[in-house]
Amino acid sequence: MGTEIIKYLTVFAWTMVKFIFGPVLSALFNISFLPSVFLTIGGMMTSVVLFTYAGRAIRQWWIRKFHQNRVLFSPKKRRMVRIWRKYGIWGVAALTPLIFTPIGGTMIAVSFGEKKHKILLTMLVSATFWALVFCSLIVILGKEVFLHLTGH
Repeated sequence: MGTEIIKYLTVFAWTMVKFIFGPVLSALFNISFLPSVFLTIGGMMTSVVLFTYAGRAIRQWWIRKFHQNRVLFSPKKRRMVRIWRKYGIWGVAALTPLIFTPIGGTMIAVSFGEKKHKILLTMLVSATFWALVFCSLIVILGKEVFLHLTGH
């Protein structure tokens, strides 16, 4: 029983950092479909909640600590502005599991001043959709599909 809890906590914790780790680690640990979906959603949403409510303070601390002479208009920042203007919060939420990390997508939304409840809702919808998709592909269809898709 103790090793199962450690597996679940590992999946949950790693999904807080990078979404795809939830389904991949679930498959590697032989965690069944529904628990892997809930662990993946829970991990992402934990990061989203933490960074939605503490995001501005963390961002200001980070800038003070590491970026006193930061560039105002870097290519990365321009790309974020383009994505935000074109797709808004729903686009950022949809791309968070695919391109951004749960932390990165949330910080983008927070930095553009999106309302907290809207960040939480859109990220939950996105996390649920992508968790169902990835867990279906990786957990139900097996590790072979993932290995084939990634070319390994």
